[in-house]
Amino acid sequence: MKKLRLIALIIFVTINYCCAQQLINPFDFPITLSGNFGELRADHLHAGIDFKTQHREGQAVHAVKSGYVSRITVGPWGYGNALYMTHPDSTITVYGHLQRFNNELTACVKAKQYEAESFQIDLSFDPEQFAYRQNEIIAYSGNTGSSAGPHLHFEIRDARTGDLLDPIPFFRTMIKDAQAPVVRAIMVIPVEGQGVANGSADKLTLNAAKSKDGSVSFGQTIEAWGKIGFTINADDLMDGTSNVYGVKEILVTLDGKDIFRSRLDRFSYDDSHFINAWIDYDTWVSKKRFFTKTYVEYGNKMRFIESENRGYITVNEQRNYAVGFKLTDALGNVRKFTVNIIGKEQDIPSPDTEGAVLFGWRGDNRFGARGIRLMIPDGGVYNSFYFRHTAKTDTAYNADIHRLNDKPTALNKIASLSLRLTRDDLTDKSQYGIVKLQNRRISWKGGVYRDGWIDGEISELGDYTVMVDTVAPRITPVDEAQWAAKRQIALRLTDNLSGVAKWQATIDGEYALFVMDGKKALIYYAFDPERLKRGKHSLKVTAADACNNLCVYDSEFEW
Repeated sequence: MKKLRLIALIIFVTINYCCAQQLINPFDFPITLSGNFGELRADHLHAGIDFKTQHREGQAVHAVKSGYVSRITVGPWGYGNALYMTHPDSTITVYGHLQRFNNELTACVKAKQYEAESFQIDLSFDPEQFAYRQNEIIAYSGNTGSSAGPHLHFEIRDARTGDLLDPIPFFRTMIKDAQAPVVRAIMVIPVEGQGVANGSADKLTLNAAKSKDGSVSFGQTIEAWGKIGFTINADDLMDGTSNVYGVKEILVTLDGKDIFRSRLDRFSYDDSHFINAWIDYDTWVSKKRFFTKTYVEYGNKMRFIESENRGYITVNEQRNYAVGFKLTDALGNVRKFTVNIIGKEQDIPSPDTEGAVLFGWRGDNRFGARGIRLMIPDGGVYNSFYFRHTAKTDTAYNADIHRLNDKPTALNKIASLSLRLTRDDLTDKSQYGIVKLQNRRISWKGGVYRDGWIDGEISELGDYTVMVDTVAPRITPVDEAQWAAKRQIALRLTDNLSGVAKWQATIDGEYALFVMDGKKALIYYAFDPERLKRGKHSLKVTAADACNNLCVYDSEFEW
């Protein structure tokens, strides 16, 4: 039966491939999006589109075109339950945050999890194992992984290059959108030591005012001199929903000549990695607002950006400079506006270099002072800047608090950081770890003890020190009295600092497959009549944090 199904599928796929098979709606209800391709997200570009699922989980997900399931991943974070289909046209479609797979795939995945004795798993399949025709049900929508609510994350990838493709053009006839992008604000960014705007070398923020006819204006004159750049805070809108989306294309002109264009038709994961060079990172960290740069810093290698003179504007004549902006969404809706710069000669202040070290965008950057060593590898910073370091003693920690730079700064590569302990009284040295302090939040970075120092790795500059973690994770039963009635065991795994690094569960001494919900810090075991007989059973769960502090939970239950 399986062989006949495969033969029929091969014939069907061949016919449809020759006819350039179109994608179908993965659901049995009209398409509405909660997220679009290339949206700016924390530390990445959104790799696909998010389909709304009517605020519910468990909606049947159909294959948008014929192919075979080539990969399935299951985990508590990221895409949660995710399914990858490979198609004859050298594309891969990805379905993420699924509640579950269809029965055939679920049985296979479950068997593999028990075989590996691991909830988290990454499986690859051959073409003949799980082939499906367009419109067949392959899974059910959910909210697993790093999902903020029920929806389906969907991607299209180029199997030859690994590039991500914008799925919206494939669904454009199914999406209603007659609304142009909306401009919230712009910023004028004078280049340090080379430019000035309205008498200052600081960023100049101008909020947008939109008139009834849709035109955009700013209630302030811009007088500039020297080298400057622009950033823009803008969103796209769609019909029938209050969601906001990313802008597909930004075009900037100077006196009618193109100087910058970004167009998100496709990008690679390497492109996505450069997002912190494309946004004003300081503003994102401090105000949670995305301002997209319409100039290109030296360390920004995004391939979907084109520019003249890297998008910078040099104001060196006392005249009017017309800077035009054109924002276009995936359905072709356009917003245009013009910003006038008045060229006015002004003093350009020199950079403040007192107590600072110049970090260049090329070559390694090293810094050392009392109690600290920092090494950022070649290509680790997006642009040259003056680095500043301060330190202060705080007896609540096991090292001084070291401030690395005077504003939030993202790194393009992992940097090595070593901090000297001011108090070294632990027998188990693995319980020390570097932590990042930010707005009363503590983020564990870990590290390795070395002769009174802790060597670790960081991905951004900020405030760092050393703490100790000697407290084991906690395992807490949830609604234990209802386990039998619900035919499900629920436990909460929490840790005070370094985080739960590994856990395992057994029933009557045998591995038990618990599902982990990372967002809720919960693990679940659904009673399986094929593996669990009625009667009394012993449950044992162990959990260890990143410092190897161990917790063991023993209990008995009956159903």
